[in-house]
Amino acid sequence: MTRPKAKPIGLAIIGAGRVGLFRGGVAARHPAVQWIGIAETKPGRGQEVGQKIGADFVTADYRELLKRPEVTAVIVATDEHLHVDPVLAAVERGLPMLIEKPLATTLPDSARVLRDIQRSGVDAVVGYTQRFRRRWLAAKEKVRTNALGDVTLVTSRAFMNRLVAIDNYKRTDDPSTISPMVISGTHALDIVMWYMESKTPVEVYARSIDKVLGPLYKGIDATAGMIMFSDGAVYHLNMSWALPVTWPAAVYSLEVGIVGTEGVLTIDDTHRDIVMAVSAPQAEGYAPDKSRLVDFLGSYPPGDMALGELRGPMREETEQWLNRVALGLKTQHATAAEAHNRLMLTKALDLSAKRKQVVRLPLDPEEERAAA
Repeated sequence: MTRPKAKPIGLAIIGAGRVGLFRGGVAARHPAVQWIGIAETKPGRGQEVGQKIGADFVTADYRELLKRPEVTAVIVATDEHLHVDPVLAAVERGLPMLIEKPLATTLPDSARVLRDIQRSGVDAVVGYTQRFRRRWLAAKEKVRTNALGDVTLVTSRAFMNRLVAIDNYKRTDDPSTISPMVISGTHALDIVMWYMESKTPVEVYARSIDKVLGPLYKGIDATAGMIMFSDGAVYHLNMSWALPVTWPAAVYSLEVGIVGTEGVLTIDDTHRDIVMAVSAPQAEGYAPDKSRLVDFLGSYPPGDMALGELRGPMREETEQWLNRVALGLKTQHATAAEAHNRLMLTKALDLSAKRKQVVRLPLDPEEERAAA
């Protein structure tokens, strides 16, 4: 068998926050990565991350970075509401991309990004990291091979303490464009819709609550809803990111149940199997807080730092994407079209909750714009 020869990668990382650092650290160890450049607007952060991962070039301007002749692939890891411009700039150069979810925080912007990606033929994938965890892959295989028969009902329950929500609402310039579904519930939704990719969603119905985050940030606490499919299957989902700060999951706590005509499959992803309790606050998870003395270890979606390296799904996802670029290998990354679909569904759920009415699918981007 002839083995494919790896193409050398010159990697541009746009956004050097925690995800840019994680992915950059993984890339620095990959044999195909020959050059790394960083673009980061926060003063000093780019240089700090650059030193940690051995970057060859650091700038505050992503346009300057993308002009470099060494760049052959791009990771877009900016804040969620800042994805559009760097993605479109990378499309203009025809560069393969790994984009953090979502493509955009409004449906019209997401539709524009998807249209430009598809017209260009660029290989752009989106960071739905949970697709690279063993438990979700094992469940995907059982659904894919019809071990459960025809899936008729799926339920998911996602709980998060409010640290992620507060951080997101503080960083955004428009709280109305983000919600628990758009930013965090989309992970559970992507997994379920990936499992049910052979089915067609036709309508949604939802309700939301805003008693905690509403008064403080004009935000949403939680949303519960249903997605109905053309064949009668139902997906019931709920998502709250307004639990007290002391809720022990560092970030994500999820339960999923899948019922079919021939079987049932349940997944406990609450991370209650490894519990750490301490007397003094630890630098654990998304945003360490002095009141947090108990943690469900493993609940931070990217994975965990151990022995100086990131271990977990974001490492696996990044390595597989680099293999995809360097060797042309097929991977299970979410496509740009799938990412747009997930945003459309979360926006439809939010719109249904706002109107207290059923919303037909697919949701037209102009309908979301008019509702906003």
